Amino acid sequence: MRRFSRAAVTAAVAAVAAAVVNGTAGWASDTARRPVTGPPPGTQEWRSDRSPGRALPDPGSASPTEVAAFFADLTETQRQRLTARHPSVVGNLDGAPVALRYRANALALGVPGVPGVPGSGTESRQILVYDPRGRGRIAEVFGDLARARRVAVVVPGSDIDAGTFDRTRETARSLYEAANGPGDGDGGAARRGRAGGGAWSGTGDDRAEDGPRSDPTGSDPAGNEPTGNDPAGNDPAGDEPAGTVAVIAWAGYTTPVGVGLDAATGDLAEDGAERLARFTRGVAATGAARPALFCHSYGSVVCGLAAERAGATDIVALGSPGMRADTVADLRTGARVWAAKAPSDWISRVPNVEFAGLGHGTDPTAPEFGARRVPAGDTAGHDGYFAPGTSSLRAFASIARGEAR
Repeated sequence: MRRFSRAAVTAAVAAVAAAVVNGTAGWASDTARRPVTGPPPGTQEWRSDRSPGRALPDPGSASPTEVAAFFADLTETQRQRLTARHPSVVGNLDGAPVALRYRANALALGVPGVPGVPGSGTESRQILVYDPRGRGRIAEVFGDLARARRVAVVVPGSDIDAGTFDRTRETARSLYEAANGPGDGDGGAARRGRAGGGAWSGTGDDRAEDGPRSDPTGSDPAGNEPTGNDPAGNDPAGDEPAGTVAVIAWAGYTTPVGVGLDAATGDLAEDGAERLARFTRGVAATGAARPALFCHSYGSVVCGLAAERAGATDIVALGSPGMRADTVADLRTGARVWAAKAPSDWISRVPNVEFAGLGHGTDPTAPEFGARRVPAGDTAGHDGYFAPGTSSLRAFASIARGEAR
């Protein structure tokens, strides 16, 4: 392990702070945020309910697999009654049937006075997570999660909560439309080559060729049993075309506000990583495909910490300050790991260091990190990676479809 003098640590910390403030035109926040912890609202009433003739799975301790098995043993009438009685619990219970979670969150969002309602027409939207505590957490699905051959999860960075969720929602919609092509608004077959002009195969001059690579087989070096459908495309999905992609906009953790101390440390990312890993395991427990994670900015820190447990087929870091790892191997994941950074992204001015808990380590686009490089030469700034017509969106669509290797 490398050792650094106190002066070197102080200088590095100062450099991080200066680069963050300068790179964001002086806009920063030093107000520490605390993640909302504990099971969802209504848990006490849920725990005391014995209406099915047995104890209900504890939201604070039951695994997604246990939750899925519990609901599988109920009758449809019992499922619907529990959903109507406890919408705030069922709507946030990882492993519960997706359709029940949609209905539960529609009920929760229909209650007058609920803060952070993400716009009108929620009865027709597929809300998979809704927790109004704190700044609010929410996740929304585009496409048919149960039938999709591929699933992508968009993990945002700073300043995203229930009140600003539309930003992440539009990002997910952009990826969904690019991956599935025009005319597939219900999650039908992807129209290859329509995501901004031609498919992207994962090859080209902008792909990193040096250093170690992530394992393209999707095997898990930690020895965890794979969940969900086979990333190689051998999953049983009836006659559905191979290109079908569902996309989830996941604002399921407490994000930093501004680019201050919270954004420079891993505290919120650690809580977010636990929530993300549980969320993806919960989706897989319902029989959905294993996800590809698209992780923007601070969201890539979350994904880096969750990588070993998330069961992802691919992890894409874009506009990343680092993933709390020196190399792809340090992520301990069998997922393919990709990285993108636009030439004009201010994140390039943030030093890739990790000292005294500040900073997030190696730039994922650096050759020594070992990620596959995603083209982003025509991407504008820090927030333009999913803009229609860009090479980055075209590449993301190809990754989401499972075409890029």
